[in-house]
Amino acid sequence: MGDLITTLMVCHFLASVGAAEIRNLKTSTIFLMLQSLLLALIIAAFAGRSQNYSLYWWAAITVVSKVIVIPGMLWWHIKKTQVMEIKPLVSFVVSFILLAIFLVAFYQMIHTHANFVAPTAVAAAEPTRSALALSFTIFVLGLYVLVIHRDAVKIIIGLNLIENGVHLALVTLVPQMPITTKLGIVSNVVFAILMLLWLTQNIYQAFGSSDTLKLSSLKG
Repeated sequence: MGDLITTLMVCHFLASVGAAEIRNLKTSTIFLMLQSLLLALIIAAFAGRSQNYSLYWWAAITVVSKVIVIPGMLWWHIKKTQVMEIKPLVSFVVSFILLAIFLVAFYQMIHTHANFVAPTAVAAAEPTRSALALSFTIFVLGLYVLVIHRDAVKIIIGLNLIENGVHLALVTLVPQMPITTKLGIVSNVVFAILMLLWLTQNIYQAFGSSDTLKLSSLKG
C-alpha cells in the first residue's frame, strides 16, 4: 500500500505541474481534473491503509466537487468565451526550470523538517511524511501561479492547486475530521470558484480578455 501511495503522489505532483505550466487552458483544466482525481485516489489509499473508512466519503466528495463540478465549470467558461491564456510574466522555459529547482528543493526541505512543521508521531512516519511535504509543495506551486500568471482562469486553477494542497495536508494531519466539516469546506470552495468565474466573465465582457492586469481599469 505504501508503494501505491508513493506512486499516486508522484503522479499527483506531475499533474499539478502540468496544470500550472501548460499554457492551453483546456489542457490545463484537464490536468487539474487529473490532479484532483489522483488526490481522491490518495485519500482512498490512506483510507485502506489506516482502516479509516470515513476517508472513503472524503474521497467521494473530492471526486464530485473537484473532479466533476469545478473542472466542469472551468471547461464551460473556457468553451463559452473561447478565451486563450494571456502570456504570463515569465516564459515557459524559464518558469519550468525555476519550478523544477525550487519545488524539488522545497519538498526536500519540508520532508527533512517534517517534525518542525507538524511535531507528531504520525507526521514523522511514511507515507504521511511524504504526503505532508507534497501538500506544502502543491500549496507553494499554487501561490506561484497566482504571482506569475495574468490570466484570470489560470489564477482560478492556481487557487484550486492551493486548496488541493491544503486538502492533502488535512487528510494527513486530521483524518478524523467530521463529514459535515468536509462538506462545509468543499461547498465554500465550489461557491468561491463560481463567484470568481462570474467575475472573470465580467472582465472578459468588459475588455475582451481575461487579463487581470486590466482590473485597475474597472475603478469608477
